[in-house]
Amino acid sequence: MFVTTYPLDAWALLGDGSRRSIIERLSEGPCTVTELAGAMPISRPAVSQHLKVLRDAGIVQDAQQGRNRVYSIDVQRLARYRRQLDQFWSDALGNLAAASTDEERGIG
Repeated sequence: MFVTTYPLDAWALLGDGSRRSIIERLSEGPCTVTELAGAMPISRPAVSQHLKVLRDAGIVQDAQQGRNRVYSIDVQRLARYRRQLDQFWSDALGNLAAASTDEERGIG
C-alpha cells in the first residue's frame, strides 16, 4: 500500500520561527551548526533537526570543511521560492483590485 503525501512546501517550512531565524543568519553568510546554535535560544540538536528539514527541502545546502559541516542558503532554490511568492502577491492583489472595482460598479 502506498501512502500519498503532500509535496514539500517551503513556505510552510518557513512558517517556523526557528527556521526563519536560521535562514536570516545564513543570509549573512555560511556557518556551522555550532555557530547557528550559539546565536539561538534552542539546542544544537534542535538546530541540526531544523537544518535537516531545510536541507531536505533544498533551501539550504551543506559542505564538509575539515571536521565541520558548513551550511549556506541555496540561492537558486530560494530565488525560485521568491518568484513564487511574488507571483502569489501579484495575483492576490490583482484579484483584490478587480473585486473592488466590481463592487464599485455594483457587479459583486
